[in-house]
Amino acid sequence: MDIKEYFARISYQGSHSKPDLATMSDIFLHHIRAIPYENLSIHCGERIELDLEPIYNKIVRKKRGGWCMENNYLLSWVLKTLGYDITLLGAKVYVPERDAYPDEINHLLLRVELDGKSYIMDAGFGMAYQMWQPMELISGTDQPQTPGVFRFQEENGIWYFEKVRRKQWVLNPSTSTSPNVENEVCRRVYLFTLQPRDIEEFRGCNAHLQTAPNSKFVLKSMCSLQTADGIRELVGWKLTEVKYNYRDNMDHVEIRMLAEEELEKTLKEKFSLTLDKKFVPVDNKLF
Repeated sequence: MDIKEYFARISYQGSHSKPDLATMSDIFLHHIRAIPYENLSIHCGERIELDLEPIYNKIVRKKRGGWCMENNYLLSWVLKTLGYDITLLGAKVYVPERDAYPDEINHLLLRVELDGKSYIMDAGFGMAYQMWQPMELISGTDQPQTPGVFRFQEENGIWYFEKVRRKQWVLNPSTSTSPNVENEVCRRVYLFTLQPRDIEEFRGCNAHLQTAPNSKFVLKSMCSLQTADGIRELVGWKLTEVKYNYRDNMDHVEIRMLAEEELEKTLKEKFSLTLDKKFVPVDNKLF
């Protein structure tokens, strides 16, 4: 594994001689704009491995993406290699359909200690809830970014990650999400504690999420990539392209359904992805 090869993968040409906030933020932004958040391996008959070398080969050499455990584990290696103080944390992702959090952790994120402050970095959430910059670990303070206003709320040692939603101008609302989701003002994203985690604690979760019949990742094929001004998402056959803050605190949203023959070309042109095996899209409406 070679840090220069990783930098080439994310098209990063900046300095990395000093482990400071500016360098970390720049690398992070390059990562999320180059490496998709995706679970397509599940829908190509491939197994998602949780060892660093297979993750590196998949994302860096094969130019694929990955889900939270792949993206953030790779990013932890990058930042440790550059001299940053990194701790793995575990989170429980909010399920809006059930208005609840799961019993067990199902998301990996990073804590960075830098110049006497703590930051949360998460390059593996994807979709519209992907942060674009490291966030300082402080409670109750709005932290505006291009995708929207993010914040943490701490209660009795439990940290809640939230995003304030903007209004959306949807070009073709007939294919949009349900009205109750559209009318949300603030979305809970996940909760976590500051208990340090080891990658071994995520192996069971990594296996369960890609095999359990009721897993969201089995029931939906997902791919998203942050762009210079928004995000692209492919869920099943539905392609969504969002331009953030298009006008008057409103996001511009365009949605269209793809035909089978468009999938391969769309993955290559919109997400820079080429798959080795046949991809079978899935979008079960249970989620």
